[in-house]
Order: sequence, then structure tokens, then C-alpha cells
Amino acid sequence: MKRNLVTKLAALAIASAALAGQAVAGDKRPLGVVELFTSQGCSSCPPADAVLGELAQRDDVVALAYHITYWDYLGWRDTLGSADNTQRQYDYGKSFGIRSVYTPQAVINGRVHVNGADRSSVVGKLRGLADAGEGLAVDLTVTRVGDSYMIDAGKGSAPHTKAHLVLVYFDTKKPVVIERGENTGATVTYWNAVSAIQAAGMWHGKAQRFELPASEITKKAGCAVLLQSVDQSGLPGAILGAAVIRGAGPSQ
Repeated sequence: MKRNLVTKLAALAIASAALAGQAVAGDKRPLGVVELFTSQGCSSCPPADAVLGELAQRDDVVALAYHITYWDYLGWRDTLGSADNTQRQYDYGKSFGIRSVYTPQAVINGRVHVNGADRSSVVGKLRGLADAGEGLAVDLTVTRVGDSYMIDAGKGSAPHTKAHLVLVYFDTKKPVVIERGENTGATVTYWNAVSAIQAAGMWHGKAQRFELPASEITKKAGCAVLLQSVDQSGLPGAILGAAVIRGAGPSQ
């Protein structure tokens, strides 16, 4: 009788653990987020792509490559480019008040931008923003529970803070042979190339849980979860929190 009771208790403990879920991201707050705007048709971009590839392999940085489309007219259509990626860069340009966008442009934490090929500037801004209190201030934890991903956002430090929960889907690693244009004949390996961007909810400055269907996320090779402030017109601002769901699905 006692042995049966122990067995039942053990089974209950296992079932409870499964129900509670398994954390898949958010064990440690990242140093920051680097968003590179790049193009296969830009001769200045391969060095920046290499810098991003290095950052993409670090555990403390969320590194994303947005391939844009406005250089396609040079003779090579970027195989990873999209209008949504281009629009995100234009929106950042409006937020920063700059007259024109450029490649390779690296945006760090949604706050500043530098030449993405300048490794020392990119890494220096990451560390400098963190030291100045402009790094990621809100914890994001991602847990898989059955058919759902639970995104737990912590409490903000400033009152009346609002932000969008943004899902950024990406391919983890993809070599591309460029057959025309400024980089003719080159084979470039692209890391974390963004394939889709989706707003998934609003965060209101307090501890909050978001539930997302796992079926959609697991179709992708990877998914970055960003907590990003926006202005009244919807333009992107500072990124307050970030986490990455790695290896969610096959690389496309």
C-alpha cells in the first residue's frame, strides 16, 4: 500500500512538472539588441554581415538582419529582402529624424544607429548603452506549456510605460551565392535574416503574461521576442526587453 502511494505521488510530481512547462528563453537578460539593415546588392554590406554573424553566435546579444529592397535595382534582387523589412528601416529613420536611410545601418536597442561594418562602434554602443542605463530593463521569460508559449514580461521602472510585444521570425544561417550586381560571384553567409515581423500584444508597464500558439512559432527557425516602445504615431522607439526562442523549427 505504501509503495503504491509513493508511486502515485511520483507520477503526480512528473505530471505537475510537465504542466508547469519548460523555460526556453529568458534565463539571463541580454546585453542588448542589434538590428542590421543590409542588402545582398550592397558592396559595403558583407563586412557588416560578418559582424552580425559574430554577434548572432553570442548568448548575450539578440542579433537580427533585416534585408531591404531599395538596392534591388542595381541588378540583383535580394533573395531575403522584404517590403516589411524596408518599412521598418524607414520607420526608424523617421524616429531618428535622419534625412535618409543607408546600408549597412545597425540600430542598437532601438535608440541609436551606427555603421554596421564598424565592429568597435557596434560593440561599444551595446556596452555604452548598458552602462548608461539605456540597455534592456525589462525581463522577458519564454516558457513552453503544451501547445502554447507563455511570454512573461516583468514590471517596468517608469510609470505609464507602454510597449508592443513584437515577434521577429528569422532564419538562423543561410549561405547565398550572389550572381549579379555589386557582389557578383560572392558567396555570403547570412545569420538571423528576418523573414516576418508581427505585433502580438500590448504591455502596460506591469508584470504581464502573453500566451502565443506554439504551432506558429515552431514553423520558423528562430523567433526573437521584443518589447518595444512606440510613439503616438506607431514609430518604433527604445527596446525595453528581448528574448530569443532558438531552434524553433527548420531553417527555411
